[in-house]
Amino acid sequence: MDFELPLGNDPVSVRRRVEALERVLERAFTVPGIRRQVGLDAVVGLVPVAGDVVAAAMGLYLVWEARNLGMSKWQLARMTANVGFDTLVGAVPIAGDLFDFLFRSNSRNLRIIRKHLDKHYPQTRVIDG
Repeated sequence: MDFELPLGNDPVSVRRRVEALERVLERAFTVPGIRRQVGLDAVVGLVPVAGDVVAAAMGLYLVWEARNLGMSKWQLARMTANVGFDTLVGAVPIAGDLFDFLFRSNSRNLRIIRKHLDKHYPQTRVIDG
């Protein structure tokens, strides 16, 4: 399958990019046995320090896209707090790794972005079949 992400700055392109990134970060594959979806955020977080920094940088990309959409400072602050909380707690050895499987900051941030897009750019909605 040939899949390309749009490069534009229009709301439709941004929506497709942030939804794809959230899918990769939070729901890339299913853990056999427990049928729990996990993504790169949890897997990369297993690498001490560097993994948490990389996961935070990828999460902050969603915040950057939200800023480019003109979202409010309050929304951006909430999104940044989600990433910061995930990073701080995720940095705790062992307990933080378990936390990464439960707290999905990128999914929370995607909900904030979708709510903004649905309100201000309703034409970007896609009906899932």
